[in-house]
Amino acid sequence: MSRSYLSRRALLGGTLLASTSVLLHGNRSFAAEPVSGRPVLLCVFLRGAADGLNIVVPHAEPEYYKLRPSIAVPPPDKTGGAIDLDGRFGFNPRLMPLKAAFDAKELAVVHAVGSPHPTRSHFEAQDYMQTGAVGNRSAVHGWLGRYLASRPEPNENMLRALALSSRAPLSLRGYRDALVTESLKEFRLGVRGELQPVLSRGFTRLYEGEEQRLAERAGKRALGASALVARVLSEQKKGGKYPREAQDFQDVAKLIKADVGLETAWIDLGGWDTHRYQGSSERGELPQQLERLAQALAAFRADLGPAFERVLVVVMSEFGRTARENGTGGTDHGHGNAMLLLGGKVQGGRVLGSFPGLEPEHLFESRDVPVTTDFRDVLAEACERHLGMSDASPLFPGYELDRKRRLGFI
Repeated sequence: MSRSYLSRRALLGGTLLASTSVLLHGNRSFAAEPVSGRPVLLCVFLRGAADGLNIVVPHAEPEYYKLRPSIAVPPPDKTGGAIDLDGRFGFNPRLMPLKAAFDAKELAVVHAVGSPHPTRSHFEAQDYMQTGAVGNRSAVHGWLGRYLASRPEPNENMLRALALSSRAPLSLRGYRDALVTESLKEFRLGVRGELQPVLSRGFTRLYEGEEQRLAERAGKRALGASALVARVLSEQKKGGKYPREAQDFQDVAKLIKADVGLETAWIDLGGWDTHRYQGSSERGELPQQLERLAQALAAFRADLGPAFERVLVVVMSEFGRTARENGTGGTDHGHGNAMLLLGGKVQGGRVLGSFPGLEPEHLFESRDVPVTTDFRDVLAEACERHLGMSDASPLFPGYELDRKRRLGFI
């Protein structure tokens, strides 16, 4: 994993935005005291097209077992069987750490959800889910970027947006003050030990005068972000009990508990393109991925404590996978998928959306789960009911929102 340093070239050169992995702009310093207590939306993107049918298992559908003779998750009464949710659907048993949230009605599932565009290209589908402009390859801004840019900042010192990713996600493009880094621990000036405060003070003095150039203004903003992250990490050395692979979730939790004004966060998780050796619930790539995801989300929920009441987590992927398994024990690129919605105010304990079944006449192009719920309707409800937008229509150009299609998960 590469480190997100603020090097001399990054601070002073013309390639600042690309070099630092920080989208920072302006002449402000980040808040030193709690500033918000506002709702937080965390988007967890499963890159590679996660298999919704083996995540939220339609165990009451006979066709499911006919289509997947070697990789289907067994029924709830069998060894390694699904965790029943409502008599029709069940969680993959590797998601057991999330069952408590479902029972507490803090976790809801949407099935047969996704983008109506028929593409099976990872890159196209990911772009559409991040811009919210389905089918429009020329869209340059993301739906989260539009949201952040459209909302006035009640306190200009807030850190409103964070992406824990190796690169700035398209979803945040259009908002300049997002912090993008692979890890909060690695986000610091590119020196160590006693030299770091010396260099920091030097750059601060350099930028104390009139700030005319983009690099100067962004440099001061970057210094503020570095100081904020250092403060949060020093004050919150102890967190919840997270698995080793869940550092990103712990980082987000630290910022939420520190109340620095975080409003939106984005975590990229790769490794979901299971063309072969996918597995069902015991062995294979997917069960391992699901176990890591479930443990991370459960630890995140427990770590936040009372702050969980103001958090909504949306887990999504660019599209689902074929209903029928392929010849190498995996699945290929599909269409409809499942989404998870986790939060203190979620009206959960339910599997939402319309799942028509897996009979041949119900499959999209005779091979995939259809999309009966547009992902933009889910995200619009999250932005309006959780983040407090009066109308989320501007976030999704070219799409007409209709409140009659809302699922009522908040």
